[in-house]
Amino acid sequence: MLQYLDAIIAGVAGTLIISYCLYLAKRAALPPLDGHRKKPPMAAGQWPLIGHLHLLGGSGQLPYEKLGDLADLYGPIFSIRIGVHTAVVVSSWELAKECFTTLDAIVSSRPKFTAAKILTYDYVNFAFAPYGEFWREIRKIVASELLSARRFDMLRGIRDSEVEASVKEMYRKCVDKSDVVEMKRWLGDLNLNAVLRMVVGKRYTARSEDEWREVGRIRRVFREFFRLTGVHVIGDAIPFLGWLDFGGQVKEMKKTAKEMDEIICEWLKDHRRRRECGDDDQSDAQTEQDFIDVLLSVLHNGADLDGYDLDTVIKATSLMIISGATDTTAVTMIWTLSLLINHQHALKKVRDELDEQVGKERLVKESDINKLTYLQAVVKESMRLYPAGPLSGPREFTEDCTLGGYHIKAGTRMFLNIWKLHRDPRVWLDPLEFKPERFLTTHKDLDVKGQHFELLPFGGGRRSCPGITFGVQMTHLALAAFLHAFEVTTPFDAPVDMSASFGLTMMKATPFELLLKPRLSPSIYH
Repeated sequence: MLQYLDAIIAGVAGTLIISYCLYLAKRAALPPLDGHRKKPPMAAGQWPLIGHLHLLGGSGQLPYEKLGDLADLYGPIFSIRIGVHTAVVVSSWELAKECFTTLDAIVSSRPKFTAAKILTYDYVNFAFAPYGEFWREIRKIVASELLSARRFDMLRGIRDSEVEASVKEMYRKCVDKSDVVEMKRWLGDLNLNAVLRMVVGKRYTARSEDEWREVGRIRRVFREFFRLTGVHVIGDAIPFLGWLDFGGQVKEMKKTAKEMDEIICEWLKDHRRRRECGDDDQSDAQTEQDFIDVLLSVLHNGADLDGYDLDTVIKATSLMIISGATDTTAVTMIWTLSLLINHQHALKKVRDELDEQVGKERLVKESDINKLTYLQAVVKESMRLYPAGPLSGPREFTEDCTLGGYHIKAGTRMFLNIWKLHRDPRVWLDPLEFKPERFLTTHKDLDVKGQHFELLPFGGGRRSCPGITFGVQMTHLALAAFLHAFEVTTPFDAPVDMSASFGLTMMKATPFELLLKPRLSPSIYH
């Protein structure tokens, strides 16, 4: 009986595929309704049914590298097909500027795709929500209640104390044993605790076996979130084949979504218990409240949720802040430290600046960062060469428009190849070289906040990352404190492998192990 069933399913699938191919061939033979309008060039190499989907995962190159090679062939804007969907790939600062100024409202929505639906509570997460009233309301709350300049300054003590605690913990490990330190884990845990204190009001010391397992679980789940949101499944390209789950990716997404929900549900329950017991009634209010407390207060007071469930909005919003701030900031720190170790002359300059501006009698504080101009240049150069999000999250044009002189139809998707844009030889002398000095001379006036379109590590326009200030300042502080407190070398003085892995963020593909030696007086670490 099962054999007959398999044969029937195979026959139905084959018939559908053949019918779809005939439909595409027939449509291609018809004259285009808007044939008089110039369209972006279509890249060669598309396959039947899936179009260019293989370029985003099966070409042997990372997607932004392959799309960068196509930009060399077709120019700074060209089209690809992702199954039934057409997308344009943009790779120049001029076109990025046009997208994020003239066309900003038109290109600020998100397309729907499987990973976002499963992992973000059916698009309630504001990073993946369609552009509209709900998105504007949640973005406004996040910007004013967590990421405003006033709130950011109030939370400075959390960032200072987390970095100091992390440095002292690292010192104890160095003294107790001389094993190598896995930096991806250390930097990830540092960011995780800082963000959790701001959003959830708790931290994990990982000193007990139970906490160690919980920290590992949280870290793994959020890393999986970013990996899986960069995955395209067959149903995204060919909707009528959405029931197929090649490679079990949809199953992985559902498992990760379930684990994330379990974690945030427990945190939300804790906050509700405290509110019911009156434990969150602080007289000095905001200094003590975390972001979930703020959301519970603000959203209960009549914010427009567009029909969404209150708890779902709180969970989705909190998870986005935690995952976004933890992953992207840690990624930037890892690449910056890797570049410095591979360029010892730059590492020496950073250390000399720290010794001159901070001295060796205390640990670094956030108030020192403004004086560390060379370190700031190093971080900018790292973000240029290794942007945390090398290929922007997909956008969708909501109206017909013209971009770069080409006609773009409503419903077309758009990818900004930030990695390619940052290596434009028209803008950057020796674009593949690590030269922090460029941000002290020729490009000293460029910042990373989305207003200079030659440098967009956080994206641009109204859909840019809302946590830019946190990400940049946390990166500066953690790196400054770490490099000030420790001498670092790799095992056998080997160069750091700079290969990257595939996902929504550009994570280092291989382990990042270092040997550490304290460089300050022992009394400073206690």
